[in-house]
Amino acid sequence: MKKTEIIVTLALGAVVAFSIVLKATESNKIENVTPTAMQITSTAFRNNQKIPSKHTCDAENLSPELAFSGVPENAQSLVLICHDPDAPGRGGWTHWMIINMDPKARGIGEGERPNSGLELNTDFGKPGYGGPCPPNGSHRYYFHLYALDAPLDLQVTAAKTDVEMAMEGHVIEKAELMGTYERK
Repeated sequence: MKKTEIIVTLALGAVVAFSIVLKATESNKIENVTPTAMQITSTAFRNNQKIPSKHTCDAENLSPELAFSGVPENAQSLVLICHDPDAPGRGGWTHWMIINMDPKARGIGEGERPNSGLELNTDFGKPGYGGPCPPNGSHRYYFHLYALDAPLDLQVTAAKTDVEMAMEGHVIEKAELMGTYERK
């Protein structure tokens, strides 16, 4: 082997070794990052389980207890949207919307209004919780919790699409809880 071939081989070997070390360092950086892992849970039902009838139009129509955890420290507000994508017609049915909740809120009690924030009109035509009331079959009800880097400037009459547009570029993290319900 000529001297230049040895130098080129050594140089290529060094580049490959540096690349391997760099990739290992980058993957360690990714693996060592502790995600906030924001969560929304309920004592009324587990994720992907049936929502008890007391939280529906078939009984007391009480909002379920919801607990929030892992909210990022830099969050400036929270948004909660409960939506049924299985409702016939116009892309689903919105059952509950709350904007500008205090990011230090740890949840909402059963049948209670949030301690902070603004409840917006739902597809029932008024603010506040409106429980599952599917016309037929089993429906899914998604409780989406969003942590935002800014409060939203919206009126009580804002629609779900207005909230989603206002949130664009401001979502730090989101969490989801899904329950199902079928009327008998």
